[in-house]
Amino acid sequence: MAGLSSVVLQSGTATGNNSSVPEVNIEGMGVVGRTLRDVGVEAAYAKPLGAAISFVVALVAVYLVGRAVAVPLFGRALGRQGLDAHEQRPLQRLFRILIGFVALAVAFKAGRLTGFFTSIAAIAAAATLAIGLALQDTLSNFVAGVFIYTDRPFRIGDWIEWGGPSDGYSGVVEDISFRVTRVRTFDNELLTVPNAVLTGDVIKNPVAKDELRISFTFGIGYEDDIEQATEIILDEAERHPDILGDPAPTVRMSENPLADSYVGLVSRFWIADPNRADFLKTRGEYVTNVKDRFDAAGIDIPYPQVDLSGRVDIENPR
Repeated sequence: MAGLSSVVLQSGTATGNNSSVPEVNIEGMGVVGRTLRDVGVEAAYAKPLGAAISFVVALVAVYLVGRAVAVPLFGRALGRQGLDAHEQRPLQRLFRILIGFVALAVAFKAGRLTGFFTSIAAIAAAATLAIGLALQDTLSNFVAGVFIYTDRPFRIGDWIEWGGPSDGYSGVVEDISFRVTRVRTFDNELLTVPNAVLTGDVIKNPVAKDELRISFTFGIGYEDDIEQATEIILDEAERHPDILGDPAPTVRMSENPLADSYVGLVSRFWIADPNRADFLKTRGEYVTNVKDRFDAAGIDIPYPQVDLSGRVDIENPR
């Protein structure tokens, strides 16, 4: 045992075959091993004991220094990119895992261990391939989460809409992780949406900009004065404190101005710092004010009607 230049751990199979696991070698004797040997520990024991001590010390030291120094620096770097604390959390978690792998690699180097680290890398590569094939959907959501963090189509607190007219969804983003995004609907329901769904669909973010344009169509009767109705619509937009004067409100005829029962006038106006609550409140107050002015001016807002005419032959109905 004392004359060995390295320590080799091997195991055979129970059936006597020659197959074995990869060797674990300790290359040379490090400072700790030589120190132990100098104080009287037998060389056969000083070498593996020194390697174990070096491995543990290096692992703990690198990991603690990384957590104490590298993690705060990484957090400040994320802060300079405009990410808030909630968005930084999954990135910092991944960074701490990376520090653990770095600490492990440094510890193997400090302990002068070879063979085992190579076998672990091969096993990890094979496991990664197997897991990747089994978890394709999860990995696609993970990649989509990375795109959401880099492209930033929305942020926590934004009001977003996605999906088609019949099966669409809308709500306020409450949480973004690397796998799913959680959205609180306006009926107070919590939707857990896979990130791949959001990155693979068109997302509407009405609050991405500082200003939002709102359109509303007023229908007036065919006998009513269009110019008078237009003046009332514009005047109420200018009076409302939450409607911007620049860009100025406008009124135009609708795409189909002469509908079955009304003449369509489209009012377009802008609000600042939009969210759904402000949007609904401002629009509701504005429409109510215009309706009151229309009533006072005798301007009719007709409802759909169907006129039936003709003679029915009661004796010979068809």
